[in-house]
Amino acid sequence: MDRDPAAARVLIPRVLLLTLAAVALAGAGAVDFSVIHAARWLAPGLDRAVALGSARTECLSPAHDPEQAYLIEVGRAAFRTPLLLGGQAARAGVACESCHQGGRGNPDFFFPGLSGAPGTADVTSSLFSSHRDDGIDNPKPIPDLSGPKDRLKVSQDPGSTALSSFIHGLITEEFDGAEPPPEVLAGVAAYVRALSPTACPTQPRQPLRARDFAMNAQRAARAAGLALEHKDPATAVFLVGAARTQLGLISERFDQPGSGAARAALRTADLDLQAARAAIRAGDPRAGERLAVWQAETPSWMRVVEAQADQSLFNPSRLAAANP
Repeated sequence: MDRDPAAARVLIPRVLLLTLAAVALAGAGAVDFSVIHAARWLAPGLDRAVALGSARTECLSPAHDPEQAYLIEVGRAAFRTPLLLGGQAARAGVACESCHQGGRGNPDFFFPGLSGAPGTADVTSSLFSSHRDDGIDNPKPIPDLSGPKDRLKVSQDPGSTALSSFIHGLITEEFDGAEPPPEVLAGVAAYVRALSPTACPTQPRQPLRARDFAMNAQRAARAAGLALEHKDPATAVFLVGAARTQLGLISERFDQPGSGAARAALRTADLDLQAARAAIRAGDPRAGERLAVWQAETPSWMRVVEAQADQSLFNPSRLAAANP
């Protein structure tokens, strides 16, 4: 399954262009927050330094069965990339994670034309769907997928197909997305089932750091390698795209001047992922090795990125200084 046209719209090349064109941190008030995708759907009046400098923690239960753990990792990566939803959502950079931060809810979410009060969304709007538009402005509260489970409208019973069917309809009808690889669909369902209020960390929010996105990229790349072991190149290609999304989320927070080395390191890391993806498509038996090498090299380019973090929008002080 080739989803690269969408990938080209939402991943690093576009983000770098936005960064170069839009961001100039000459002093307080000079920050263009719109280079951060998540800033485009924040409720008015929020403290953006808090909303963009931290995120809700993830309530993910560990899996003890290796196959189940693999599916959860596939779903976790898919949950965090706009490639899953496709259509207008992908072009806007919206992923499941945008509404369900950390797999939970997002009380700060406010998408013009889609939201009413903060933390709501109209899922039957023509803005994202040509299938489910009902012509009515009826935004509903975004549910916390971690539960309590009995308050969610779709059964998460592992013996039922209700959740997978619901997710499939959400992707292909609610967001006009392309048919996902079967393992990706199964993975998203497994990930949602693994979210639980009993697994929530003590702290409801955590600071956002470049290494968090890099870790997400590594997890996606590791899952891509496992997909190859499962003889599933379509899922592997998708997961490499998900890893590239995470690099884009790092890159969009870096600005000029002073962070050219970080952007160059990210660009090189992205090119290496593109090469791994090309190898998967070509049926190269060493494609898995390419992914393993990429994971092993992540600490080296991350050192460059973290060395320039103070010049980026990962720096809480820079976010706070420009917060109106």
